[in-house]
Amino acid sequence: MTFTVPPHDCPRCPRLAGFRADNRVRFPSYHNAPVASFGPEDARLLILGLAPGLHGANQTGRPFTGDYAGDLLYPTLVSEGFASGDYGRRPDDGLQLKDCRISNAVRCVPPENKPTTAEIKACRPFFEAELANLKQLRIVLALGRIAHDQLLATLGLRRNTYAFAHGALHRLPNGLLLADSYHCSRYNVNTRRLTPEMFHTVVARLRAELDAAPSDR
Repeated sequence: MTFTVPPHDCPRCPRLAGFRADNRVRFPSYHNAPVASFGPEDARLLILGLAPGLHGANQTGRPFTGDYAGDLLYPTLVSEGFASGDYGRRPDDGLQLKDCRISNAVRCVPPENKPTTAEIKACRPFFEAELANLKQLRIVLALGRIAHDQLLATLGLRRNTYAFAHGALHRLPNGLLLADSYHCSRYNVNTRRLTPEMFHTVVARLRAELDAAPSDR
């Protein structure tokens, strides 16, 4: 069987395994394990982030849940019909994704939110397995350059052929549409690199793309 999420005590990345162990002592109530994807497997849109945040998904066990990134991401998805309910910064808030799934390029929280190249590569088989399971997938929204590069590497595509740029759309040889956005982190919003309006524009464009596309769902 091919697994799409690492085991609870995944040993592939010693630095990340050590960080998880330290956090289990510091924050014993946290999830402190690889974070599984969220959303239906028949989704046409996959949102790919960087990695769990220490006090976000690493705490709650659900991607983008518990920190600022989710405060921007989930209400935007609700407004464009990709989610229903109210986001409450906890995994039992009742929020449901619709035609949308959320994952991360690296499934374990890295120190200072910075996974190494080796750690990104080590997590790639899990992402590859997940892509193979998403039979209805049409669009991948990469939140940041690392997510963008992880998708390209997983598909065996050259990065210099598909340069990352906020708002860019790339038609890939396998038929997928790769869309780029700056990550919806507090840092990017506070520095005005990304505004809520900029992010909403990207998601609204993908909503329009899917609404206009023929569906075999």
